[in-house]
Amino acid sequence: MSDLFDSYRSSYGEAVEGSIRFSGLKHDFFLRAKAELLRRLIVEQDLRRGRAGVRALDVGCGVGSLHPHLADVFDRLDGCDVSEESLSRASRENPRVAYSTCTTSRLPYPDGMFDLAFASCVVHHVPPAAWLDFFREMRRVVRRGGLACIIEHNPYNPLTRMAVSRCPFDKDAVLLSAGKAASLLGQAGFRDVRCEHFLLLPSARPLSRKLERSLAALPLGAQYACVARA
Repeated sequence: MSDLFDSYRSSYGEAVEGSIRFSGLKHDFFLRAKAELLRRLIVEQDLRRGRAGVRALDVGCGVGSLHPHLADVFDRLDGCDVSEESLSRASRENPRVAYSTCTTSRLPYPDGMFDLAFASCVVHHVPPAAWLDFFREMRRVVRRGGLACIIEHNPYNPLTRMAVSRCPFDKDAVLLSAGKAASLLGQAGFRDVRCEHFLLLPSARPLSRKLERSLAALPLGAQYACVARA
């Protein structure tokens, strides 16, 4: 997998743009929606209460495309990935983020280091047989009372499936439903699991976002987020 994403270190954005061109939306639209969700998560789950700051980990961060949109969300952000070439680009473009290469199934961090660990559209690249270990590693590096957030493609959305089929580095992707992700979080030792679907409407206007939130329980949006407490 590292070789695959090393080869897209310079053209990752272009490949994603090509896969979603039919939607009329830019990649930044999806990145901003994810950043907005994570920002809301910090507030709703009160992660800052009684703490000096929130430290987060982006598992499978790739070239760090999401990180410019998270500059004001976390007090400290770390990112790890299997692709050294991708991390080299990420480091150049996001000097305030601490990046580490992950060369084994074990994340390169001590137990309980983070308030939040999130993985954005990463699990579908992990072989299904390794999904539970992936979730267990996220649980290991999150402190007691901290959070994990899994953001993934919704396999029940036909436009999402079209985008995945058109993306050159998603050829071997295995999509998992929100129900499956929630089950894996529970098996990994997380509790209070909840899931919501988003990116249903192609608009960032407040009214559109409010309508999306009212329909979040239905498997309609292009992506979903499952959140759980350690």
